[in-house]
Amino acid sequence: MNLNDLNNLDLKTVADWPMPAKFGLLGVLFVVIVLAGWWFDWRGNLATLSGEQAKEQQLRQTFLTKKAQAVNLEAYTKQLADIKQSFGALLKQLPNRQEMDALITDINQAGLGRGLQFELFKPGTEQDTEFYAVLPIQIRVTGGYHDLGAFASDVAKLPRIVTLSDISITPNKDGSLTMDATAQTYRYLDDDASGKKAKGKKS
Repeated sequence: MNLNDLNNLDLKTVADWPMPAKFGLLGVLFVVIVLAGWWFDWRGNLATLSGEQAKEQQLRQTFLTKKAQAVNLEAYTKQLADIKQSFGALLKQLPNRQEMDALITDINQAGLGRGLQFELFKPGTEQDTEFYAVLPIQIRVTGGYHDLGAFASDVAKLPRIVTLSDISITPNKDGSLTMDATAQTYRYLDDDASGKKAKGKKS
């Protein structure tokens, strides 16, 4: 077939067309149908398929994560028990309200036991955090170098948590030293106190 033969083809006589022309027309119709199907139907389905495939990957990852957690559940349970035990041990080092006076006395006795002279021992205002309260105590003690060091060591060895901060040491004319410091003690907030604080935050 040549170009003249194609120009002479009439759609009303398709049945009489030569075979190459018929196959060509069928090919064109096939392409048109495929393009129309993609435009009006398949395109939306492909977008849906892509979305579902993304969801499948997310669900697969979630499954793998949960599977790993389930496999390690016993280890996680043991770890949680260890954390609770450690937390309980730390709480025991925080005095409650009734024990605070005794702790302050222990700090004072630690200094007196080393032969130090207290020139200042002034508890400050208690400061509350979420789980515990901090009580700063301004102290000024005078004594020898080794006695001051032993006092700091004794404070660190108290059964309750006490820290020394803002330490300043100045020499005296008689050879002794004066140490100014802030001793901080920590008190575990009772359930009532922490509950009131939580309610105060909500309101």
